[in-house]
Amino acid sequence: MIAQDVTEQPRPSPRAEPSERIATTWHSQIPDDKEMLRAAVELTRDISEARAAIYWPDMLGSALLGYAALAGAILLQNPLVALACGIFSALMLYRALLFIHELTHIHKDALPGFRFVWNLLVGIPMMIPSFMYEGVHTQHHARTRYGTNDDPEYMPLALMKPWSLPVFALTAILLPLALLVRSAILVPLGVIVPPLRKLVWERASALSINPQYRRRKPEGDFARMVFWQELGASVWTISVLAASYLYGWRPLIIALCVISFTAFLNQVRTLVAHLWENDGEAMTVTAQYLDSVNVPPPALLSPLWAPVGLRFHALHHLLPSMPYHSLGECHRRLSTHLGANSTYEQASYKGLMTLLTRLARSTMQAR
Repeated sequence: MIAQDVTEQPRPSPRAEPSERIATTWHSQIPDDKEMLRAAVELTRDISEARAAIYWPDMLGSALLGYAALAGAILLQNPLVALACGIFSALMLYRALLFIHELTHIHKDALPGFRFVWNLLVGIPMMIPSFMYEGVHTQHHARTRYGTNDDPEYMPLALMKPWSLPVFALTAILLPLALLVRSAILVPLGVIVPPLRKLVWERASALSINPQYRRRKPEGDFARMVFWQELGASVWTISVLAASYLYGWRPLIIALCVISFTAFLNQVRTLVAHLWENDGEAMTVTAQYLDSVNVPPPALLSPLWAPVGLRFHALHHLLPSMPYHSLGECHRRLSTHLGANSTYEQASYKGLMTLLTRLARSTMQAR
């Protein structure tokens, strides 16, 4: 009866502009669109395998280009050229870093060695080993957790104060410094101070945005993986600090600035990954889909600010295990099969600025 009362409330037209859709929790218990859910599975089975020939060159190329450009930003004397190198480095390292999202979803045997190499080249040097997302992000996809207080990656941003948006985005700039302190100081100290080790694990070992989230102690094989990744990150950060003390701080400062920009880009992307309209209720799968965002073609810049398939974030919530390189074809098939006025098309938006404007207007109407 409660679900019926909710779904009887006026529902915005699927063709309405984003600015006309008012932030609300009306859709938390919307009945599942079974045709869409069935089509998402049946029409995409043949493209659901992760292809090593795409993953490896993409990740390795992004990382190597990012580090080469970072070297240019550090070594080149022309300020404008160095700045351009720094921006390009941030974009490439951003793409390389976001393969952490793929690591949480692909089968452990799908790409042998990929996790190890990614951590060696990207995760540990950028102070974000894969354990900080693995075991966390999957909770965001849990049917009964999404959008609730138990979701580590959800905050009802659309229902919060307008000033919360710039604060949310700008705090990411401090992330690299916090990660440096974490791996170089807090983790080693935690070896001899158990309460500190427990605190760091629970509160500072997950890429989460929910301040209420507390991470559970790792167990089994995952605990062993965490140990080696933590050790690698601590050895790396301590070595970088020691080298900076001996040979100068300029390279480290420039590298931290590049990583800060990368973190800021990711935080802005996070702002528009969902509509953030749910206020703690458990949601149906279709409701979760409608609270998520696709920015499909013809949006030209979305592959830059939402790389590695994340411009199809709503579709990803329908098919969490679908490899990033197949999402564009999945979108084409579902759009063609379900039609322009379908539930599926309601999650598609025009671009970044449209979504940011919509979110800002929602915060102004919410309180």
